[in-house]
Amino acid sequence: MDQQPARLWTKNFILAIVVNLFISMVFYMLMTTMALYAVDRFQASDTAAGFASSAFVLGSVIARIFAGRLLDLVGRRKLILVTMAMFVAASLLYIPTDSLAWLLVLRIVHGMAFGAGTTAVAASAQTLIPHTRRGEGTGYFGLSTTLSTAVGPFVGVLLAGLGNYDAMFFFSAAASVAALVVALFLRVPELPAAKRPGKFRMSMSDIFETAALPISCVILLAGASYSGILTFLTSYAETRGSTGAASVFFLVYAGAVLVSRLFAGRIQDRRGDNSVMYPTLISFVLGLLLLIPEPTILTIIGSAIFSGIGFGTVMSGAQAIAVKVSPTIRIGTATSTFFLMLDIGGGLGPIVLGALIPVLDYPGMYLMLAVVMVLATLLYFFAHGRKGGRAVRA
Repeated sequence: MDQQPARLWTKNFILAIVVNLFISMVFYMLMTTMALYAVDRFQASDTAAGFASSAFVLGSVIARIFAGRLLDLVGRRKLILVTMAMFVAASLLYIPTDSLAWLLVLRIVHGMAFGAGTTAVAASAQTLIPHTRRGEGTGYFGLSTTLSTAVGPFVGVLLAGLGNYDAMFFFSAAASVAALVVALFLRVPELPAAKRPGKFRMSMSDIFETAALPISCVILLAGASYSGILTFLTSYAETRGSTGAASVFFLVYAGAVLVSRLFAGRIQDRRGDNSVMYPTLISFVLGLLLLIPEPTILTIIGSAIFSGIGFGTVMSGAQAIAVKVSPTIRIGTATSTFFLMLDIGGGLGPIVLGALIPVLDYPGMYLMLAVVMVLATLLYFFAHGRKGGRAVRA
């Protein structure tokens, strides 16, 4: 069994947070600018440009299918180092890529490195968090992703607005190099050699941890709902002449998540999962409802606050639950299951919602997503909440 430190803030836990910060920053920067880049550089259609963005998520989903098994086979640290090296190479290859077809291939490969790498880093971080502080530690680890949601899009939009895409890709490569360098100093608990598989074999149990699957289905719906904000909020605001208001959303969102995670994890550990999950799920519903009226600076800021407290905290709270209800030896697979479902929701969401926008328009889409999150709250009740929110390790 992995040995867990008595303290939360160890050197290795901090290093894992830093690695996750840099690679998440690259993800959000490129996700918010890649569709525009595909149009400007290759005159891509709207559909092709959208796929240039979501192909990254497709690659991530593919990698997460195998990531849990790879963690057990090759080890956590080795997988982190290999995927970080792939991240550096992929970031540099954007510059010489000279066709849309090769761009799509590169996006898939880059996404695979991201999917396997973030699974390895997150699983490693979970082994460094004391069990009694699981919610708190998961929340703090997730702050690295939160910060990247503000910094990444801000840098990406700034450089893309100047038409300086090469600088954007060099920034991506520099952040990737920083992640690799920090990872070289990271040491994490590994499975004992006797418990490691002798060869690579795949079965359904190697892809999904059944104990983590119910709560992961909740995050699938939440991820699909948040993709409606991440992908379409800027376009929605532009059609209503409120582009400036949309640019404020992610900064306020990041601030709201930062504040909420300072205490939400501790509450979850001390008072149970329901004390955090129900209020934050409802908060996300309110955040989506605030996007239905004509977007103004006030409604955008209000939505960002409620969505940050909501989705931002639901994500860390649900991940803590997924790990707590799974056997210790299955932490890697449980983490992979959680992020696989999150990626499926985030990847399919823009495709489905993009097809519905001509029918529902943006306000109708956000109303529909608010209903989806009400259903996600009911799903949480049946998946975990009716047990009183108490998670007992299997």
